[in-house]
Amino acid sequence: MLSAVAAWLTLDAVSVAPNRIVPGSAYTAREVMDGWPALLLALPMLAVAVLAWQPTRKGLRLALVAVVALLTLLPLWLSAATAVLVESDMPRARVGIGSALWLLLFLLLLALIELRTRLGLSRPMGWLLLVPMGAGWWLALTLWLEPLALLREYQARSDQFITALAMHLVLVGAAVGASLVLASLLALAMRRHAGIRRAGFGVLNFLQTIPSLALFGLLLAPLAWLGSRIDWLSAIGVSGIGWAPAFLALLGYSLLPMVRNIHVALEEVDPAVVESARGMGMNRSQVFLQVRLPLALPVVLEGIRITTVQAIGLTAVAALIGAGGLGTFIFQGLGQAAMDMVLLGALPIIGLALMADALFGSLSERLRPGGAA
Repeated sequence: MLSAVAAWLTLDAVSVAPNRIVPGSAYTAREVMDGWPALLLALPMLAVAVLAWQPTRKGLRLALVAVVALLTLLPLWLSAATAVLVESDMPRARVGIGSALWLLLFLLLLALIELRTRLGLSRPMGWLLLVPMGAGWWLALTLWLEPLALLREYQARSDQFITALAMHLVLVGAAVGASLVLASLLALAMRRHAGIRRAGFGVLNFLQTIPSLALFGLLLAPLAWLGSRIDWLSAIGVSGIGWAPAFLALLGYSLLPMVRNIHVALEEVDPAVVESARGMGMNRSQVFLQVRLPLALPVVLEGIRITTVQAIGLTAVAALIGAGGLGTFIFQGLGQAAMDMVLLGALPIIGLALMADALFGSLSERLRPGGAA
């Protein structure tokens, strides 16, 4: 937390520009409102550092309360800074979030995760601790942060954003769903035939070594050729660019973690449990469906978690070949040197990945023997 205090007091916390074209002026937290609110916010950070120096359970609880309070106060401080820095004769002013606020938010979230782990709190409780922060941001964005540059970017492209988000989710869902089906079939075949296992893992490992842009490029020519010669493929939109190469590339990258987890999960079931089931008169199908699969399910869910998080990130690159998705804003923003547009695409991707990780992680924990009830 000492690094958080140093970043908060020395780095730029906010910037103000009269419009989207003119570069903004950066301000540190100490330069806003004569500095005293920044110093007040630094005190709880120092308190968290002191409490974590020689941790006790009571001290960790107090530190957790302080971290949650800081996360809740950050949007309120930004709202107050906006009110001070944006004058009434600046109707198109844009307020940017500086490196100090981003770094502080990152470090506080890391501290929240660490404190949750040390106190033994469940994942759902960890998400519940974020409710005050979410309420603070919702209140600030609704009432006071109209000049926020990120919000203005969203308002100017709200319809495009919804379309891009929907396309992103469709590509991820289709790739993960198809990889789950294919991986299940491959894993079952690998359990029966050692040759298929060696060849399958060899091919899948090779696919993982190909850079994503190179794989997209390799798919352009054959898909364009197929789309121009097969009418029904052309009718569903298969061509050298668009959703088809993006889907196939995502499917290829998703297969290895999915196949590996399913194969390991099925193979690592205790043989004594399987023998007990057979001794009770179960046939092969009953053993698989009622014993082996339920015991393997937590590890299978871990594979789905890894694959989903990976696919959410890789789908951003698919925007380069016209597949749409949230990556569109990232690359448009880079081309225009508009970092707020980049954030409009990057922040939802991070949020989707975190939600997928939390969802499948919680399900996996609950399904493990002795897991959360």
